[in-house]
Amino acid sequence: MPKKYGVKEKDQVVSHILNLVLTGKLRSGDRVDRNEIAVGLGVSRVPIQEALVQLEHDGIVSTRYHRGAFVERFDEATVLEHHELDGVLNGIASARAATNPTPRILGELDALMRSLRSAKESRAFSEIAGEYRRTINEEYAGPRLHATIRASQNLIPRVFWMTYQCSRDDMLPFYEDETSAIHRRDPEAARAACVGRSNLMAQTMLAELFRRRVFAAPDDIGQVVPQVFAGAEAALGEPSIAF
Repeated sequence: MPKKYGVKEKDQVVSHILNLVLTGKLRSGDRVDRNEIAVGLGVSRVPIQEALVQLEHDGIVSTRYHRGAFVERFDEATVLEHHELDGVLNGIASARAATNPTPRILGELDALMRSLRSAKESRAFSEIAGEYRRTINEEYAGPRLHATIRASQNLIPRVFWMTYQCSRDDMLPFYEDETSAIHRRDPEAARAACVGRSNLMAQTMLAELFRRRVFAAPDDIGQVVPQVFAGAEAALGEPSIAF
């Protein structure tokens, strides 16, 4: 596999291992083959070790002395927990913004909302949404919260949402609710918007993992994720949304 110039080798390895997990090529308890990764990506053992340190810190792999690195539990509950944490953590910063919204922040969020409303492509919407989150977190999240939020985002690659065709229609209402809550100084509503957005993201992610048969779909999938699963199926087509 050719190297991606401009991308750190460690980050390339992280993305590769996450892709193996999210496509079911590596499953819970499987050993991560460092030699195979080194040959496949054309990298040395150093960035592989750096990537495994990060992935262990993020709870995705665990290392065992003299035995190697193994994939941690990865199942439906893991995906739900990941998004639950993401919603709660971002909700802390958003609630702080609603408690003390400055004119500068309100102006920046309003400008970003105009861009989100007018975004036509999933990639553009995802990039603007990322800027929206950074605007709030850089102003209202301290270094510890920042670091924890970053770790909570590492499981699902951003390219997933950049290629998910329903992201604008699904996610825009939550950003509208969050911005409105910040304007009217309602921290609980701002927090709830973050939690609701992350919950829908979790259901969308699970729908795709069911579709790919990474997870076995429950018999009552129609009741568990009725609209989300149908929406994902309709949007995916071929080629599928990417990991």
